Amino acid sequence: MDLENFLINNRSNIIKKWRGVILASYPEGSQRFLAKEKSRFANPVGHVIDRDIETLYDELVKGEVIDKITSCLDNIIRIRAVQDFKPSHAISFVLGLKKVVREELEGSPVENGLWGQLQAFETRVDEVVLLAFDIFSQCRQKICDIRVNEVKNQVGRLLERANLVCEIPENEADI
Repeated sequence: MDLENFLINNRSNIIKKWRGVILASYPEGSQRFLAKEKSRFANPVGHVIDRDIETLYDELVKGEVIDKITSCLDNIIRIRAVQDFKPSHAISFVLGLKKVVREELEGSPVENGLWGQLQAFETRVDEVVLLAFDIFSQCRQKICDIRVNEVKNQVGRLLERANLVCEIPENEADI
């Protein structure tokens, strides 16, 4: 048996454990809510995590379609970018998959013959971590841009209310 077949055969157990790793990164009260509430409307964060880690896992196992991986990561990282996570903590859930896979492999009869395949899989996971960091950085940059624009708009409105804004005629603006 090769690693890909092992990962496919143990898919549900690995995803369940990986989901637990992700939920463990949230505060205790949030963990309980995210784990128990199954409604996609009452718990959109939990729904996105459940849906997208399954697709992300499947694409990592196949080693294909970077667009699907990017899309799944984008959905999860957007949520984590607006939450109170440090960058390393926000993307560490991807690395949690490596630990879960190693734990699943431990003691299995196929463990010894899969070293090269496991290294290739973990390299793909590392590449996804770098992609996750890029996505996280873009999300945080967008949040900063939005904040700066909002402050500019607020200051502009305050100056207008205080009657401290004057229009520059177009012919003087060219000087």
